[in-house]
Amino acid sequence: MSDSPVITNGAAEAAHPVHHEHPPYQRHHFESVDQQADAAGFGMWLFLVQEVMFFGGLFTAYLIYRNWYYPAFVAGSHQLSIPLGGLNTLLLITSSFTMAMGVWCAETRRKSGLVLCLCLTFILGLGFLGVKTVEYSEKIEKHHVPGFHFSTDSFTHPDKNNPVTKNDTALREDMAKHTEVYFSLYFAMTGMHALHMIVGIAILGYMIFRAQAGAYTTGHVTFVENFGLYWHFVDIVWIFLFPFLYLISRH
Repeated sequence: MSDSPVITNGAAEAAHPVHHEHPPYQRHHFESVDQQADAAGFGMWLFLVQEVMFFGGLFTAYLIYRNWYYPAFVAGSHQLSIPLGGLNTLLLITSSFTMAMGVWCAETRRKSGLVLCLCLTFILGLGFLGVKTVEYSEKIEKHHVPGFHFSTDSFTHPDKNNPVTKNDTALREDMAKHTEVYFSLYFAMTGMHALHMIVGIAILGYMIFRAQAGAYTTGHVTFVENFGLYWHFVDIVWIFLFPFLYLISRH
């Protein structure tokens, strides 16, 4: 009789573990697709929390300086175009809707609908940047960009639309010194927001390319869902920027 040990099925499986097949989009270090989706969602929310803290600091600085230099912020706000800001608000709200529809199309495996919604979101994002470029061009032309060439000519003459300073020369001159603070915050806040838009549009271009190849409609929608959260967050930031910069200092 042979003395060699008998290897049972359990021992054989322990010695040679069976590798179960998994979807190609599942990373090897996750036990399941659900675990991978939970980890990705958690990471996305952590990213958004630090974004909230970043923009929260900018908004806090704006409120503090607005309280200190209220007449200057009123004057600076009058240099912004409400119609252009309103148009950008409309573009972003519409893009949030198309992005939400894109997530729904991915979840319901509608390839053509997903591609269409991503393309519409892409176009609306470009439209926003186009309008912002027009606004920035006007500020450059009027020398309202903070720095050596910043001009206070727009703020030192009487303004019949600004009852705070139209009859007070000393207040106008003091106010003009602080309008640069307003435009520093304006460019910092809208510039960082525009940078987030540029990053989002670049990712959208990649997603459109992948969606046309059939990605995101095979049951794996985590990437689309997480990007949707990012896009909605950027839109919400603008919903706060528009009244803070364009509206509440008008009176």
